Amino acid sequence: MSPKAYLRVIACLGLLLMYASITSAQTNYQGHALSLHGDVKYDANFKHFGYVNPNAPKGGEAKMAGLGTFDNLNPFILKGVPAIGLGMTYNTLLTPSLDEPGTEYGELAESVEVPPDFSWVAFTLRANARWHDGKPVMVEDVIFTMEILKEKGHPFYRSYYANVSSVEKTGPRTVKFSFSGGENRELPMIIGQLAIVPKHYWEGRDFEKTTTEPPLGSGPYKIESLEIGRYITYSRVEDYWGKDLPNNVGQNNVDVIRYDYYRDATVAVEALKAGEYDFRAENSSKDWATAYEIPALTEGRLIKELVPDKNSSGMQAFWFNTRRSKFVDPKVRQALNYTFDFVWTNTNLFYGQYTRTTSFFSNSDLAVTGLLKGQELEILTPYRDKLPEEVFTKAFELPETDGSGNIRQNLRKARTLLAEAGWEIKGQTLVHYQTREVMTIEFLLVSPSFERIVGPIVQNMKRLGIDATLRTVDRAQYQNRMNTFDFDMTVQWVRQSLSPGNEQRDFWSSEEADTDGSRNWAGIKDPVVDELIDKVISAPDRQTLVATTHALDRVLLWGFYVIPQWHMQAHRLVYWDKFGKPAQLPPYQHGFPAIWWRK
Repeated sequence: MSPKAYLRVIACLGLLLMYASITSAQTNYQGHALSLHGDVKYDANFKHFGYVNPNAPKGGEAKMAGLGTFDNLNPFILKGVPAIGLGMTYNTLLTPSLDEPGTEYGELAESVEVPPDFSWVAFTLRANARWHDGKPVMVEDVIFTMEILKEKGHPFYRSYYANVSSVEKTGPRTVKFSFSGGENRELPMIIGQLAIVPKHYWEGRDFEKTTTEPPLGSGPYKIESLEIGRYITYSRVEDYWGKDLPNNVGQNNVDVIRYDYYRDATVAVEALKAGEYDFRAENSSKDWATAYEIPALTEGRLIKELVPDKNSSGMQAFWFNTRRSKFVDPKVRQALNYTFDFVWTNTNLFYGQYTRTTSFFSNSDLAVTGLLKGQELEILTPYRDKLPEEVFTKAFELPETDGSGNIRQNLRKARTLLAEAGWEIKGQTLVHYQTREVMTIEFLLVSPSFERIVGPIVQNMKRLGIDATLRTVDRAQYQNRMNTFDFDMTVQWVRQSLSPGNEQRDFWSSEEADTDGSRNWAGIKDPVVDELIDKVISAPDRQTLVATTHALDRVLLWGFYVIPQWHMQAHRLVYWDKFGKPAQLPPYQHGFPAIWWRK
């Protein structure tokens, strides 16, 4: 997993409440961990996390699959496609606990200090932290990391760390990050998630270029061998400096982790069944229901297991690119929501496994429901003349169907909305009555498995006179086109935290709409959304955070930037019976391979 992806995963672990233990005091908080909801579960003398087996045996190999290809071993930049698993080669200042949301424990940092106003955070590094070449991890490395990421790293980092005003050395092993932009209670933990890179390695190298040279890290694994686009192998670092830290006991158990790359998911599923690799987190409902009915499953040598997942579901959806003139009018986007029959799709294609997603913060208390009222109403009232009146008068609802596949009534509603937006039928073609632009829509896909899902939507669009098509491309081309927003519609998933913060800028802000590589795929440029993001970030308490997030959610929903899809709150795991695992897996991750072990 790349550090960027790692940041997204950490966000999904739920940065829940506020620093109650810090705000209750008038003096600086100092400790071995940070929590957004008061006291931490594990005190300073803890021996290991409760969800691991501290006596797990070491050794063996775990083989997994990657899809497509890779051509880059520097995961911190926009260029290229980074290999899977690179995050294992680096350490962060703090590391999360997987059984308590919104808590991080010292990794590279042995202690952390935060003042009551959250205007800065200071970390004291462990004296024994080492790079794989034996050199110590220094304060200078931390400062260099922040500076190089903001200057030359992926554009994501410039947004994510925008409120870091300065970084300075304040002691032999202490580094201080100062913040601007008002109170942001999440920022100390965001900085704790920073994956540190070695200054002495990168000085004299071009950080902005892709590389096939294994970079220097400090983490529990290092790259052992690779063939670009085909496989990459990581070996456990025997003399890893952090192996005896309480937060690492019972983890990093297998000696070798290998990722073999396959052309697509269909090939990868067949390879798993043939025993070519060991473990797969299945994301296809069809494959989960039908693909693994082989003798090995009946015999117990192959295991299918549903593992509960308590993370917020966020928003998986078909995304409109509002940079395209045909999608500028919200009524067009609203109209096209009527072309998706979720009930029929779930019954006939998904074996009834999913729940319809109705919020950008699904499956959490942050998901808006019902009519606008209370504190949320107070937040949005100043913007009334800038928002659709429906925001204040109606509860947001998605189009409904009876599951029969007959959606004529919905298509009639779509035609009405399209006409109100200036689109009319000429012959059998939908044309804008002023510009004479023909409505064409191409769905950009990376997974062939989505073709069967998008196909009925394409047909429904054609019934509206739209020249709708779908195109499936390889992962490298898909990533390049997403980085430059070269698509009409696509499928993407925004994973959300239980305590939203800085990452919302990357998703929805005007500034990020024109930043290559951002996750503002919809191209949202709305001053109201920008102000609501700032209010979410600076929310002084949990009640205000929830209300402000509800307000943001409601505005985004009524903007019709997406056609929402579906979610389920479980990991679908398929694996060969070669591994042991803790009796109770943590609630926010299945933990493979980190806390599993080879039998």
